[in-house]
Amino acid sequence: MRKVLVIAYYWPPAGGPGVQRWLKFVKYLPEFGFEPIVYAPKNPNYPIVDEKLLDDVPQGLQVIKQSIKEPYGLASLLSEKKTKTISSGIIREKDPSFLEKLLLWIRGNFFIPDARKLWVKPSISFLAKLIADEGIQTIITTGPPHSLHLIGMGLKKRYDLQWIADFRDPWTSIGYHSKLRLTHFARKKHLKLEREVLVLADKVVVTSRTTQKEFEAITPKPIKVITNGFDDVLGPVGLDPEFTISHIGSLLTGRNPLGLWQALSELIQENAAFQKHVKIQLAGVVGEEVLRSIKDFGLDPYVVQMGYLSHEEVLKVQQRSQLLLLLEIDSEETKGIIPGKLFEYLNAKRPILAIGPEEWEAGNMVLEVQAGTVCSHDDIALLKNVLLDGFTRYQQGNLACSSGNIEKYHRRALTESLAKFI
Repeated sequence: MRKVLVIAYYWPPAGGPGVQRWLKFVKYLPEFGFEPIVYAPKNPNYPIVDEKLLDDVPQGLQVIKQSIKEPYGLASLLSEKKTKTISSGIIREKDPSFLEKLLLWIRGNFFIPDARKLWVKPSISFLAKLIADEGIQTIITTGPPHSLHLIGMGLKKRYDLQWIADFRDPWTSIGYHSKLRLTHFARKKHLKLEREVLVLADKVVVTSRTTQKEFEAITPKPIKVITNGFDDVLGPVGLDPEFTISHIGSLLTGRNPLGLWQALSELIQENAAFQKHVKIQLAGVVGEEVLRSIKDFGLDPYVVQMGYLSHEEVLKVQQRSQLLLLLEIDSEETKGIIPGKLFEYLNAKRPILAIGPEEWEAGNMVLEVQAGTVCSHDDIALLKNVLLDGFTRYQQGNLACSSGNIEKYHRRALTESLAKFI
């Protein structure tokens, strides 16, 4: 089998969606003639840890780890809580403190492209011998963090090998990029590095058609859309007795669904049965502004903060829920964002309420496979109608999802597509 070196920052026991993509690709690659070797950090500063994911690492997989130096330890001397919050992606938009502004400014302007840049040079030196010893002809870097693409670029400049850059998220066009308080110099540096990576890589993989179009304007290199997907299947799980509306994953400030909170608040006041049975479940990190909005709309008694759940627990919550909530920031920059949880939502076979921007790629996918309803953030009337219709069907015992044609999103099918592209 041909050996493929996968260079990844997020690897078990890292939790969250970033680790799932390549954990599953390496699981299925041997079926298509490739032997993956994974290179990951030995002592990373993961904001989320899920020890159970270690059980999903394929037996016999060669995982090579090398120490990494990260600035978060030093920054945490100023404020451990704020440092961990920022590293998790929670950036407060309203009234950020001076310390938060300072940490963001340092992060954006001193650590380009990101806080893992100190791992680039040591990794290039370390991997040189591995590539020679193992006879590796293909390397794959996956970001964010996009500094890992700089490792790929350094190796590509030294050796005659195929380099594939996998972008789980965009680089300079992603929403939080504009919140890093970048100087003019830093902004130009990001754009320059992004262009260099896209031009020097032999092939590029992205997770959405929107990102594909964006990158096609920068590079003539082949660009393949390979979305995230689903894999794990649990046995039969009974539905929640309450009318549960569940959101899985970090609920960032920008995603704060004020229209949804208003619709729920009005239905609770207008409908006694709805008030009795509704339950809003939030699994993952929730921003301070979101919690404040929930309180302002009087929804505290109906909200359950589940905190971070293991991936196994997440799958159970998804299958038990009456309604699954998919949220995205209402902006031009987020139209191409396809949350990884969407595919597990599809596999859970529960109705999806998707709330996001117009022409949202993820929303169009929900409609394409008939998995639920898509609404804008400010259409209160439609949100109320969708919620009330779902609640009525819940009372009748026939709230179900009739989605189809989702097999193309299975991790095995996606890996086959990747193998052909390699």
